[in-house]
Parts: sequence; structure tokens; C-alpha cells
Amino acid sequence: MASEEIISGMKTKMDKTIDLVKKDFGTVRTGRANPSLVEDIRVDYYGTLTPINQLGNISVPEPRMLVISPYDKGIMKDIEKAIQASGLGLQPSNDGVVIRIIIPELTGERRKELAKIVKSKSEEKKVAIRNIRRDAMEDLKKHTEGLSQDEIKTIQDRIQKTTDSYIDKISALTAEKEKEITTI
Repeated sequence: MASEEIISGMKTKMDKTIDLVKKDFGTVRTGRANPSLVEDIRVDYYGTLTPINQLGNISVPEPRMLVISPYDKGIMKDIEKAIQASGLGLQPSNDGVVIRIIIPELTGERRKELAKIVKSKSEEKKVAIRNIRRDAMEDLKKHTEGLSQDEIKTIQDRIQKTTDSYIDKISALTAEKEKEITTI
């Protein structure tokens, strides 16, 4: 049945959007060390922009410290420069073996800014979910032959309920992240 294909395709796209929300929220600094803060920062490695997580191990030995152990010790200066240029406000220190990053405490003002960023990212993803719903509704309109008005309405209701549940998931993730940010 075409309606099941439409709904399953919609759910797949919405699941990907939820994964993106989680990934986006992982890059927002909360005052606690998290490898996702730096793992996607790109470093010029022999002419290729390569994410840090492919250049070395990232570990969290303490709640507010990240340690990067590069596989190639010759790239340490480049990793340091990339972290400093990332705009995260992190200051790496290089001891010749590993790069240590102490995560500074967040100020109240910075916490508010981060909460706004989280809300903004959340809204972007909610819009994406609504666009997926719109596309599913359009697909349904293309495949309405042979369906009664009641069946069409039932499918539309299922699409809407699915959309609402995914938007609720994003809202829950947003509330959780905001709480994490604002907790001192």
C-alpha cells in the first residue's frame, strides 16, 4: 500500500533529522568535556581537511578536560591551530605527546547565548520535520486514487500524529540540552 511506504519513508527522514539534532546539540559547549566538541574540527593534514577524530584519539580523563593523542606527532601544531581557529573559545596546550584542552567554566551570559543557539538549532530541525510532513502529504495526494475520503483523512491524521511525536522529541531534546547548559 502506498500510504505505508509514504509513512515509513517519512519516519526514516524524520529519524535522520533527530540524529542531526543530537549531533548539533553535541557540538554546543556546556562546560563539561565532550569529544564531540572537537571531533569534527577540520585540520589541514597534508593538503586535505581532515576531522580531528581521524587524526588521533580523543579522550576525557577529567570532567572538564579533553586529551587528544595524535597518531602523527608532527601534526600537533596544526591541530592546536585548528582548535584555536574553531571559534569555540578553547585554548589547547601541547606537551609534545598529547594536546590537553581545559574546558573553561561558562559565564551566565554565555549560557544564555548557548541556550539561544540551541533553540535556534531546534527550530531549524522542527521546520525540517514540517517540510518532511508537507512532502509526505504531497505524496499522498499523488496516490489517492482508489482511496475513500475517510481513508485519506485517516492517513493524513497518521502523518500529523507522527510529525507531532517527532516535534515533541526535538522539544524534549532541546529542554534537556538547555537544562544541561543552564545548570551550574
